[in-house]
Amino acid sequence: MTTTPLPVVLAGARGHGHWHLDNIRRLQRAGLARLAGICEPAPLTAEEIPDGLGTPEQSADLGALLDCTGARIAVICTPIPTHTGLALTAARRGVHVLLEKPPAPSYTEFRRMADGVARAGVACQIGFQSLGSHAVPAIRRLVAEGAIGELVGVGGAGAWARDEAYYRRAPWAGRRRLNGADVVDGVLTNPLAHAVATGLALLGATRAEHVTGIETELLRANDIESDDTSCVRVSTVHGPVTVAATLCAEEPGEPYVLLHGGSGRITFWYKQDRVLLQRAGYGPQETGYGRTDLLENLVAHLTTGAPLLVPPDETGAFMRVVEAVRTAPDPAPLPESAWRLLPDGPRRVVTGVDGMVAASADTLALYSELGASWALPKEVST
Repeated sequence: MTTTPLPVVLAGARGHGHWHLDNIRRLQRAGLARLAGICEPAPLTAEEIPDGLGTPEQSADLGALLDCTGARIAVICTPIPTHTGLALTAARRGVHVLLEKPPAPSYTEFRRMADGVARAGVACQIGFQSLGSHAVPAIRRLVAEGAIGELVGVGGAGAWARDEAYYRRAPWAGRRRLNGADVVDGVLTNPLAHAVATGLALLGATRAEHVTGIETELLRANDIESDDTSCVRVSTVHGPVTVAATLCAEEPGEPYVLLHGGSGRITFWYKQDRVLLQRAGYGPQETGYGRTDLLENLVAHLTTGAPLLVPPDETGAFMRVVEAVRTAPDPAPLPESAWRLLPDGPRRVVTGVDGMVAASADTLALYSELGASWALPKEVST
């Protein structure tokens, strides 16, 4: 087995990458990992590197950085279109990978990445942090024990708010394509991708072959290419998963996944690791759970043989959803009568969308089936 601390290179240390810097520092203090290098087009200043991480090597060339640092793990938190190429750069050097979600902008690129890392014999963890929650196996046990009767389906709801500056933070933000390359930075495939992946995981439909059909309704209130107010219904061999999401909420709230059973339901607020069990004949039971960090799990996999929590093929069903969104017609702009501009940000708000998102999770119905005046007929992908 490999011994710790494992040298880690972080590709993409600004923006969300700063969270990874803090997490690597936590593991460094625990003696599990150490930051060996940072890959960014422009080097980080000393002020941008959190205290305690020293002066890691820096380079815009990931391959060269991996070679000179002897890194054992590459954490890749870069623009979506770069994921496959950088993951394969690491794999060819025998370097294990933690790859941020979504793992790729298309199913073809996903397969190229997953097959490439498998051929190289390296471990790859996909960064769906919610799947490290201890609530996930606990919910699976409740379902298996019949706590809510026969599982009918899973609904997901995400009502978030993002201002107009959110779409100006990077050239790829809010884009479906950039310079001829797929990006697919939509609400279902990036900011609220966890709702989709978690719903599929709790239904036990994680692999590509579990998916039998996909229906999408992709819309946008913002002046972007991609979707910001959408829903999807994924038909699987184990039943349906429906997720409704928006970045134009009136009153933003915690996203959740809702399991519907024949005699009860389970609500999982996946960012909070909080579970509410409601079933016939019992009072409601709410339980909080811990969480295993995915980089820490990757280190444990390499040092003790612990099983990986989110290997690539366990995100194949999610990638089928990404592919359905990618190949669907471009998202339709909502009529100006459907949204209003709030001064904070500023940001656009879709009237009544919060209720629609909740109703979709509650009924497993799409926006058009709920009678939303601004919804379009569903697009079906098989």
